[in-house]
Amino acid sequence: MRLGSGNLKNQHPCFSGEAHLNRGRIHLPVSPACNIQCRFCKRSITKTGPEQYEQRPGLSGELISPEEAVDLVGRALDLCPEITVVGIAGPGDTLATHHALETFDRIHHVYPELIKCLSTNGLLLEPYADELVQVGVRTLTVTVNGVDPGIVEQICSQVIFQGVRYKGREGAALLIEAQKGGIRKAAALGILVKINIVLIPRINGDHIAEIARTVKTLGAGIINIIPLIPQPEPWAFAVAPDCIELSYARETAEAYLPVFRHCQHCRADAVGIPGQQDLSPLLYGYQEQEHTFSHG
Repeated sequence: MRLGSGNLKNQHPCFSGEAHLNRGRIHLPVSPACNIQCRFCKRSITKTGPEQYEQRPGLSGELISPEEAVDLVGRALDLCPEITVVGIAGPGDTLATHHALETFDRIHHVYPELIKCLSTNGLLLEPYADELVQVGVRTLTVTVNGVDPGIVEQICSQVIFQGVRYKGREGAALLIEAQKGGIRKAAALGILVKINIVLIPRINGDHIAEIARTVKTLGAGIINIIPLIPQPEPWAFAVAPDCIELSYARETAEAYLPVFRHCQHCRADAVGIPGQQDLSPLLYGYQEQEHTFSHG
């Protein structure tokens, strides 16, 4: 079955600059595990300590179950009627466990009108693409940080596939081919695909054009370039791109696909209209978070 994209982009605050200003989303933190390890990624689930204030992917105040999700969506809509999107973006990978698919299935039966959006590293996208359509997923974000194994092996330290751990260039090549197959299949099914690229100076900064050209041929419709947020461990030497590097990368990618320029580095439990008040403390019941940065 092939879906029609219709007006999805203009209703999605993470795909459209206009929608970003007046449409909301809820991220449901149901996915606990990941099947790859990116060197820049630091996942955490905590309601206490410094990380409760951080605004970046991979963070959540708690994990919820698929059974809890429908009630949370209803409460979120009461808090923010502007919500048009139910997204699952972690804190682990959404296809590494069954939780995201089960959650979408439950929500789609109750709220068929809401856009269902999944974020994934793409390792298991191809085998699950048909099931994603069945549970209502219409928009998809795949993080692709390189299409050259020599570059990806510097970014991703390991890939776990079918119970086997792959490292180095072998793991990088496996991930790249899986991502290509998954993006191609999802796009062929009519899912609107956005590609996230984490911009890492001196590693993939000169590789942006090749990534953009490749994902366009696979059927992706939009690109979002995210500046690296350096973490003290385990990749202390990596530095964030400056404004000139980020602007150049976006212009380079825009020669191939439209570029989304309003990313807020949302957490896995974000709620509300991006860039405005985050309602997750009210929904999930923990201390209000301070917005420590905003990348536009």
